[in-house]
Amino acid sequence: MNPLLGKLHPYPFERLRALTAGIVPNAAYKPISLGIGEPRHATPALVENAITANLNGLSVYPPTAGEPRLREAFTGWLQRRYGLALDPATQVLPVGGSREALFSIAQTVIDPTRPGATVVCPNPFYQIYEGAALLAGADVAYVNSDPGRNFASDWASVDDATWARTQLLYTCSPGNPTGAVMPLSEWEALFALSDKHGFVIASDECYSEIYFRDEPPLGGLEAAAKLGRSDFRNLIAFTSLSKRSNVPGLRSGFVAGDAAILKAFLLYRTYHGSALGPVVQAASVAAWGDEAHVVANRALYRTKFAEVTPVLAAVLDVALPDAGFYLWAAVPSSDDKPGDDVRFAQQLLAQYNVAVLPGSLLAREAQGINPGAGRIRMALVAGTAECLEAAHRIAEFTRSYIP
Repeated sequence: MNPLLGKLHPYPFERLRALTAGIVPNAAYKPISLGIGEPRHATPALVENAITANLNGLSVYPPTAGEPRLREAFTGWLQRRYGLALDPATQVLPVGGSREALFSIAQTVIDPTRPGATVVCPNPFYQIYEGAALLAGADVAYVNSDPGRNFASDWASVDDATWARTQLLYTCSPGNPTGAVMPLSEWEALFALSDKHGFVIASDECYSEIYFRDEPPLGGLEAAAKLGRSDFRNLIAFTSLSKRSNVPGLRSGFVAGDAAILKAFLLYRTYHGSALGPVVQAASVAAWGDEAHVVANRALYRTKFAEVTPVLAAVLDVALPDAGFYLWAAVPSSDDKPGDDVRFAQQLLAQYNVAVLPGSLLAREAQGINPGAGRIRMALVAGTAECLEAAHRIAEFTRSYIP
């Protein structure tokens, strides 16, 4: 067996199942889960119609690079959303959802024969970043978020020696779990570091279309263009239809950016067998070409968060995020130390049958702290009524909770 598999940590939901295995939830309440970030709004009819209208595509092998009309759908959306003009032949590639691409890009980029090969990622973080780095034979450097700066990653805490060993940097904006959006100044600093040390930036942007302010979140490619980096040197962005169009089961997204990196990525993917089926490609073309369902979806989240957030803010340290569909709340504590997020989640499940994800399971200890400790992540993915019911239960529980 690959010995690097032994370095992988159990996935957060596996750890949560182990931590709650002996708990019998209060049967007086129906179960409500705010734990998994799985979109549960209705799938757009245009996607379903595109699937049923293209079932003949099941009889042919799909090209790994995607059909021309699919790549043109990607670049058309990038033009409308960010004002960017990318070459559909060289600067975009289809992927089976952002998750598999975020993993496989590390296998493409990392050179494990270089001493000290390092991947830098934010902390807390989407666990795929870490697993991808470890299985590529790299070390991981974790960069803690700063609650005092809207959970911005403290990139300045990374020393020059670490940056010199860095081959790949993962960013996530809007962030999971914090919902923070990176401003242009942060991108400018990272581009300067990339130019100096030669590492690739992988920008995870799968939450970009769920936001609560009038101005949509800044994207990595958009930031590069604003700073005169129109060749997108050492930068690729990852996006997906899962959250934008409520189709997590479709497993469809794309990557865009530096043509040289994408050429190598295509070579890897050709051997890896990562081609989207023709039916999925047809459904994806339909989804990327329509914004009406995205606007309606965003309105549902805005209404939901507007109703739920004040209920929880009355008892917890939590605020409306910049974007995404998570609330990142601090649990009560009895002293200067963070509250016990695991204990809070366990007792909430036992007493009120509401599942949330302890923040400490989404992070690693770095610089002497676990930046997820003392917080819980709540995924407001269900309907408004169910999320509001969960919020009222959490509020009632918190009022009697003894840290």
